[in-house]
Amino acid sequence: MRNETIAIHAGYDPDPTTKAVAVPIYQTVAYAFDSADHGAALFNLEADGFRYSRIANPTTTVLEKRIAELEGGVGALAVATGQAALHFAFVNLADDGGNIVSVPQLYGTTHTLLGHVLPRQGITGRFADSDQPDAIERLIDHNTKAVFAETIGNPAGNVCDIEALAEVAHRNGVPLIVDNTVATPMLLKPFDYGADIAVHSLTKFLGGHGTTLGGAIVDSGRFPWAEQALRFPGFNQPDPSYHGLVYAERFGPKAYIERARSVYQRTMGSVLSPFNAFLLLQGIETVALRIERHVENARKVAEFLRNDARVAWVNYAGFPDSPYHALVQKYLNGNASSLFTFGIKGGLEAGKAFYDGLKLVTRLVNIGDAKSLACHPASTTHRQMSVEQQCLAGVLPETIRLSIGIEHVSDIIEDIDQALAAACAQQARLDAAE
Repeated sequence: MRNETIAIHAGYDPDPTTKAVAVPIYQTVAYAFDSADHGAALFNLEADGFRYSRIANPTTTVLEKRIAELEGGVGALAVATGQAALHFAFVNLADDGGNIVSVPQLYGTTHTLLGHVLPRQGITGRFADSDQPDAIERLIDHNTKAVFAETIGNPAGNVCDIEALAEVAHRNGVPLIVDNTVATPMLLKPFDYGADIAVHSLTKFLGGHGTTLGGAIVDSGRFPWAEQALRFPGFNQPDPSYHGLVYAERFGPKAYIERARSVYQRTMGSVLSPFNAFLLLQGIETVALRIERHVENARKVAEFLRNDARVAWVNYAGFPDSPYHALVQKYLNGNASSLFTFGIKGGLEAGKAFYDGLKLVTRLVNIGDAKSLACHPASTTHRQMSVEQQCLAGVLPETIRLSIGIEHVSDIIEDIDQALAAACAQQARLDAAE
């Protein structure tokens, strides 16, 4: 099936008992066992089924199957937030220590996770000075457990060369993890280019309506865990908490995602509620249509800004002179995402005046909503980073990040136009006062 059909049908047939066409919300904590032996088989991971909703739930399972099929993976794990998904994705590989080598263009909280939180747990985040493959490879050593990148950086808007990063990672015996939140499988399927694990904040484009938190990890099933036994003992040595089970032997291509569920979801409990899973499924049904409008609107807004004398710069990967334009053609079929940044003349104060002048475009820190959204990263999402780290992440003091929604594009542009006028008027008053 194609994306549009997968997004509506994958993972669910009408309920056999009630014949319900919509996915039911299984609002239950636990599930009855047929017998003591049946319960033991479930807890020993010897039988499929449900035992407790902290580990798996029928509504959430449909969501997991749908996301896995959209990405072309063997399995997925849905959790409470995108940040929980990233946390589980990293520690599932590096819970015996080691380092994660990352591109520098990251969402601010992801940078905090790698740079400050995980190091206290014995896992080091190493940040390259660019997203170029050679910059990544210079940081890889025998303790590296993964290479990490956002397929489209938030807020930098850079497009990573997934195929080249995968070659670097595999040459050094480690998987490539990518955060595919901004691109979504509608624009990019990273497993087609060698990525091994994909992470999503379902809160963003896939949910699409700014109502529901959620995250997911998707396993391609292609990384050879058994061939890297020394580097990844957690997949190849007996797990005493499961009576000596060896994940690579028991689950084969699904070893990574099954270990993430059994070790981390089960014991750390960052659980997605069945109601949230239901809401996210509704969002996914229309994601293909929404992405088309997001992309079309963003192109028109970026062109308007670039042609406006009040604007100093526009960082939009869809422009032919963007350093990422060729990668947009290769990976995104020519469709630059609806997330991009710009700065207006007058610097920080002018940028703040523009931001404060918006009326239709909402000021907040989410992205991927049906509504158009604006953010000033230096004072919000990337506030905890140093000025040097912000610059590497693509954040300047005056940077405004736009996530263009699906409203009529003329209304979006008119609001941006009047906010630019308000910023220029304020700047003129400041200049006159001096």
